[in-house]
Amino acid sequence: RQGLVITQISVGQTPATIYRRAEITKAPAVIIAHGFAGSQQLMQAYALTLAQAGYIAVTFDFDGHGRNPTPMSGDVTRPDGTTRILMREIGRITDVALDLPEVDGRVALLGHSMASDIIVRRAEEDPRVAATIAISMFSDAVTPTAPRNLLVISGAWETYLRQDALKNVRLAEPGANEGETIGDPAKDNGRRAAVAPHVEHVTVLYSQAALREARDWLDRVFHRTSDAPVASTGGWIVLLLAGIVLLAWPLSSLLPRQKPPPADISLPTFLTATVLPALLTPLLLSVVDTHFLPVLVADYLTAHLFVYGILLIGLLAWRGVRVGHVDWLSAALVTLYCVGVFGGALDRYVASFVPVGGRVLIIAAVAVGALSYMLSDSLVTEGSRASFVRTIFARFAFLSSLGIAVALDFKRLFFLLIIIPVIVLFFIIFGLIGGWVGRRTQSPATVGIALGVTLAWAIGVTFPMFAP
Repeated sequence: RQGLVITQISVGQTPATIYRRAEITKAPAVIIAHGFAGSQQLMQAYALTLAQAGYIAVTFDFDGHGRNPTPMSGDVTRPDGTTRILMREIGRITDVALDLPEVDGRVALLGHSMASDIIVRRAEEDPRVAATIAISMFSDAVTPTAPRNLLVISGAWETYLRQDALKNVRLAEPGANEGETIGDPAKDNGRRAAVAPHVEHVTVLYSQAALREARDWLDRVFHRTSDAPVASTGGWIVLLLAGIVLLAWPLSSLLPRQKPPPADISLPTFLTATVLPALLTPLLLSVVDTHFLPVLVADYLTAHLFVYGILLIGLLAWRGVRVGHVDWLSAALVTLYCVGVFGGALDRYVASFVPVGGRVLIIAAVAVGALSYMLSDSLVTEGSRASFVRTIFARFAFLSSLGIAVALDFKRLFFLLIIIPVIVLFFIIFGLIGGWVGRRTQSPATVGIALGVTLAWAIGVTFPMFAP
């Protein structure tokens, strides 16, 4: 951020951020768009790199994402539905960017994942767009000649998207290869499929190779030369978040220790309590209308969490395992640490973690399901005293249950496949914190309540708000 002027603005209800070097008076603008369930913080590495290179970088939150209080709308499965609405939103951002006194009248679009299709379609309709940079692109709108000056960046581990990127480049030149520039960006007919090594769909946003490709492509299009370094933030962000997690270990020793833990759960009870809810929950919910929240698939996820948790707690109670005592002060302190400290770092450097608009009510609604599930998870793993094998099996059973739900209604629930990796990360990150707290307090219910609120918060601020 050194040497940059970073300004927060609003375009209607769309929050946006302008990044530029302090001494820049005239330069091209680059509109930077995030993917599904993301926010403008996720694109900061590109904004910082391009701003340091002398461009006017503009990030924003799409409808329904981040701090944008306007829900997404339209049909998400049709190009003339939600896609068209988001294309118009990029158009409004572009209009505002071109009116900035520091912008010289030229503009490029850059987008990741979901936004890649939106910027491709927008660039084909907007003659002002001189270049399009699509990261982890999936789009069937590319033609042999449009959009002009198309750069497609894929992570090396995105096998399918790499193939699709090369296919789109070969529309212009059938013999093209990865890493080969077709045409000439300086003459408005450039096209290139670039690969960032050792990264996948998310870490490609922090890859210095990918950042360098984007910067150099714009330099060729706009006849510029940039000598500023690209952002190197990914590793430092990981170290920061890891440090916050590890700090919970010594901090947990300050919590009051409770009475000795209850007796261990027998293996038959454990298997019954994990396998039956995993099978029954998706079957029961397959005949229930779960459309009750203005958030894509979060309503179903909430219902799944609730039913799964209730079934598991009920089965454990039937076998004599009770919820037990709750240390409310410890639960509150752990929640504050997870949401405030870890979440605060996430909000600044990774993705929006601050609820706006109706998200507070959404968090409250999701908490009903999240508390049910996390209480059950903490009970069946005995407040993190259970063996590693049992813990892994319990979490795998839950993820398998979500997989069965998707298989039963793929058209409506396929978005759950996108969120499953986030749930895995939740288990890894907050499972560690919960483990230290559980072994200190000897209270599974205390851990379950703290992590239940944290899970509800994470879901409530991540899933896109949606109004049919």
